[in-house]
Amino acid sequence: MFDERRSIIIRDGKKLSFDYVPEKLVHREEQMSTLRMLFRPVFDDGRSETAFVTGTVGTGKTATVKRFCADMMRYGAEKGIPVEHVIVNCRQRNTENAVVLQILRHFDPGHPDRGFSVPEMLRTLRGLMEARRSRLVIVLDEADILFKKNAVDIIYQLSRFNEETTGPAISVSMILISQEYILDGLDAASLSTFKRTNTIRFDKYRRNELRDIVGIRAEEALFQGRIREDAIDLIADISSEWGDARFAIDLLDKSARKGENKENGEVTAEEVREAKAMIYSVVTETKLSDLDRNHKIVLLAIARSIKDKAYVTTGASEKTYAVVCEEYGETARKHTQFWTYVKDIEKTGIITTSVKGDADGGRTTYISLPDIPSRVLAQKLESMIEP
Repeated sequence: MFDERRSIIIRDGKKLSFDYVPEKLVHREEQMSTLRMLFRPVFDDGRSETAFVTGTVGTGKTATVKRFCADMMRYGAEKGIPVEHVIVNCRQRNTENAVVLQILRHFDPGHPDRGFSVPEMLRTLRGLMEARRSRLVIVLDEADILFKKNAVDIIYQLSRFNEETTGPAISVSMILISQEYILDGLDAASLSTFKRTNTIRFDKYRRNELRDIVGIRAEEALFQGRIREDAIDLIADISSEWGDARFAIDLLDKSARKGENKENGEVTAEEVREAKAMIYSVVTETKLSDLDRNHKIVLLAIARSIKDKAYVTTGASEKTYAVVCEEYGETARKHTQFWTYVKDIEKTGIITTSVKGDADGGRTTYISLPDIPSRVLAQKLESMIEP
């Protein structure tokens, strides 16, 4: 049942997982550099440090912190300075007890989940750390959930964890990750540890950055030559509306899986459109029905001319428009009116247009159909347009 594939495109599906963290994260070099600067004293002096990482969904916050922690452990091993890290997802562990238990089980996997208070577990954790003599980095991902659950006191307790140590000095550093700015919700004592200047912001990815991310991930996950360059371009164009790398990778994943159901054995723009429609499509039957006959004919011409390409020039679509008009017994409108129809359709979100320079120094307008397979759209329109 699960091996019913017509072709194989995906070489390593794990590389398309949200949990996969590449060895190098492109376009997050500045944030990585800031983290290294902030946490250098952990190695130099054995000090505890903190950082607050913030940005909207899909901007690489968690992946960057995971990569940074893995790099810290590797560097520490090379220098003979043991460093460990624990990542707690506060959406899943949204109470103080659950957070501490997750950290404690890093050192004692068999620790029971009931029967111990938070102070008791913290004392146990302190004893285990003093015995291991390692430096620990605690990452609280989606830390804003703790604020919403009124469980923020654990941040204070962990930030002051070192102060009650009676044995050998230990180092417990913290990184908070949140989509929202939450430092204002900390009390004065906690805020004195989490310096506002230790905030690292992650902006939304730009279109060209997403293009790089998708291209690199395709190289890692797919067999060579199995995805067209304009399909990668289309994924970047669609994802740039949100600046979300997770959305882009999900779109790549589903596009590749759609491609494996086809005979041609490659990912084209048509598979990307199918995947986008599967995830979220703005094209509805109502939107198509609301178009008058002239607009439907223009959109049909665009759907037929674009086929499995990511973009089509207005010139090419206008030539197809003349053929479609003849098929349906209509008089083709002049270029100015055709262009007006195109812009009207763009306002509905069904198509997009962009102007690009060419080798001769001229400017060419391209039309894209991001939300629905051209074949499906053509079939829908053909059933709606009266002969």
